[in-house]
Amino acid sequence: MIPWVLVDRVRVPGGGELRLMRRGAEFSIMLGDNELMNSRRGGSEEALAAIACERIRARERPRLLIGGLGMGFTLRAALAVLGAEARLVVAELVPAVVAWARGPMAEVFGDSLDDPRVSLLEADVGDLIRSARSTFDAILLDVDNGPEGLTRQANDALYDPGGLNAARAALHCGGVLAVWSSRPDRNFTGRLRRAGLDVDEIRVRSRAAGRGARHVIWIATRAGRDRQPNDLSRSD
Repeated sequence: MIPWVLVDRVRVPGGGELRLMRRGAEFSIMLGDNELMNSRRGGSEEALAAIACERIRARERPRLLIGGLGMGFTLRAALAVLGAEARLVVAELVPAVVAWARGPMAEVFGDSLDDPRVSLLEADVGDLIRSARSTFDAILLDVDNGPEGLTRQANDALYDPGGLNAARAALHCGGVLAVWSSRPDRNFTGRLRRAGLDVDEIRVRSRAAGRGARHVIWIATRAGRDRQPNDLSRSD
């Protein structure tokens, strides 16, 4: 068996270390003993984009915000189904992840980062969400391992009541917030509803053809006729 080889390592803002590993043509991004992503298992990240894009397919000039570049599964899946008028903003907090995409993993990414529809920012997606008002047709969050993060405690602010209220405000009416997670979270489903969003919770597999681990995607829609969020100061 081909052994894993360390390609690069980088400290994560707020603590922890990401490692890019390679075994032949296969890549893995690790945090400690936890594998955050693998180049052979991106089915659920692709589903995140496919499901969200289907919900906004009637929009003539859709604008999407993708939180987390990762290995580009979500970005490439969105580009494959969106038309020439679409605009995608990808926010990646860790500069090394962008460097890996353009360097060791360039073959994995293909020409997706050079697509004229794409703007890649080295930025905190939370900052972009909080500064936006009725800007995006879809916000896709593939950050950390979902609402219960592993890499950075500050990521919790994306998924707490204040963060969900900001995401709702950043969406056009009828827009969707799509969130990927490695596991279910009943409390998070409740928070989405209390933020005034209509919620579908969808189970998907990590690999194509219905194989691999089960992951969760929340599709939370800002209703066309806005409902006011409930008391967002409530905890779970």
